[in-house]
Amino acid sequence: MELQSSISFVYFTFTAVFFLFSFSLYILRLKPYCNCDVCTAFVTRSWAAEFVNLSDWYTHLLRKSPTGTIHVHVINNIITANPDNVEYMLKTNFDNYPKGKAFSVILGDLLGRGIFNVDGKCWRFQRKMASLELGSVSIRSHALNVVVEEIESRLIPFFSSVAGNGGGGSLDLQDIFRRFSFDSICKFSFGLDPGSLKPSLPVSELESAFDLSSKLCAERAMAPSPLIWKMKRLFNLGSERKLKESIKIVKTMADQVIKKRRETGSSSNNDLLSRFMGSISDDDYLRDIVISFLLAGRDTVASALTSFFLLLSQNPKVVTKIRDESDRVMGVTRETLPGFSDLQKLHYLQAAIHESMRLYPPVQFDSKFAKQHDVFPDGTFVKRGTRVTYHPYAMGRMERIWGPDSLEFKPERWIRNGEFKPESAYKYPVYQGGVRVCLGREMSLVEMKSVALCLIRMFDVEVVNPEQTLRFTPGLTATISGGLPAVVRPR
Repeated sequence: MELQSSISFVYFTFTAVFFLFSFSLYILRLKPYCNCDVCTAFVTRSWAAEFVNLSDWYTHLLRKSPTGTIHVHVINNIITANPDNVEYMLKTNFDNYPKGKAFSVILGDLLGRGIFNVDGKCWRFQRKMASLELGSVSIRSHALNVVVEEIESRLIPFFSSVAGNGGGGSLDLQDIFRRFSFDSICKFSFGLDPGSLKPSLPVSELESAFDLSSKLCAERAMAPSPLIWKMKRLFNLGSERKLKESIKIVKTMADQVIKKRRETGSSSNNDLLSRFMGSISDDDYLRDIVISFLLAGRDTVASALTSFFLLLSQNPKVVTKIRDESDRVMGVTRETLPGFSDLQKLHYLQAAIHESMRLYPPVQFDSKFAKQHDVFPDGTFVKRGTRVTYHPYAMGRMERIWGPDSLEFKPERWIRNGEFKPESAYKYPVYQGGVRVCLGREMSLVEMKSVALCLIRMFDVEVVNPEQTLRFTPGLTATISGGLPAVVRPR
């Protein structure tokens, strides 16, 4: 008993001392001698008195900056909303701005050697392989079939049951879209159906573990010092213990699917896992790659759909225009699901979704790390090892980029001569740009357009408080705190 008490005392004493040591390093890293207004506001969080989200404060600062670039010295982070700088980072001098070790360590336990967590040769190999697979007609056709099946068998029946006989019913749009996209991406990636959008809205062990893993990995990035979460991981404490348990569930289920597929063969399956199995014999590596696609394909689509329906509730005229366009292209039968050729003709719907992501990008910012000293096109000096962040959320709200109506939801800005016309990826880096441009861009747009169109044609979806000020929870993608309650009625 005494021995146990002694061990506990030594353990907790060591933990406390290490915490103080880590905190001291954090204070040193913050460079408290920098007393500029930005750094002072960041350290004291005085910005929170005026702004609900950190991204809104950054947007305010970037608007005021003559170059559209700021430097938060205390965290050694250069943040930019300048399209020239974004093009320079993502294209012109791409090799100098990798993800960096600091990023890969944070997500390493979950994503391992997956494409979104690596640089160099490993990234290039996966990029080339993914480009060949995701660019094929057969895989895109399979993706559309998965989405259509999920819409027909689960999404529409669920909305119909909530809508009832006309009186209407309520649901959390964000929760439903997350369930829908999780089922869809699991089918597409693994050939696995979690069934999270079944009528009873069951709690999927895989989905819960995946959500918790993503959340806790994001919280690592917010720790005062990486030494703190690394020490918690070493001793299997608190959030790191939960993270370890949740990641184990995700990887165990993925391993089981891979093992079963190896035994039965993959030639008759069209999912991403089956296609990659022919090129990769290392099952751990294979698992990391597919989990990375699972992360990217699930949360981004759900986030984009959630904000889209919020903006539709604020702008009912846009709903009318989408319905009119779809009637002209597809006919007035509301139950008709769009085919790929139909989606290509729906220019206004395409414009509305792009406009929604301009204001509410699923990934609000993205960071790289400078390998060598450099100078941005706007004249900003970038020191080696500095974190450099481009900020799509802020860029969508910049008057100098989008004009005096930059805060308006205006799909027409994407229409020229009656057709949708895309903007430069560096003015609109929602899907990144250059060498790292998102390979799943077209498939995600097909999924979003299919879901949005079916719901808009068959139901009246009204967000309960459309003018609310959104508060985003910390995470890898934009997630609305408290969800997005809405009322659904049949048309």
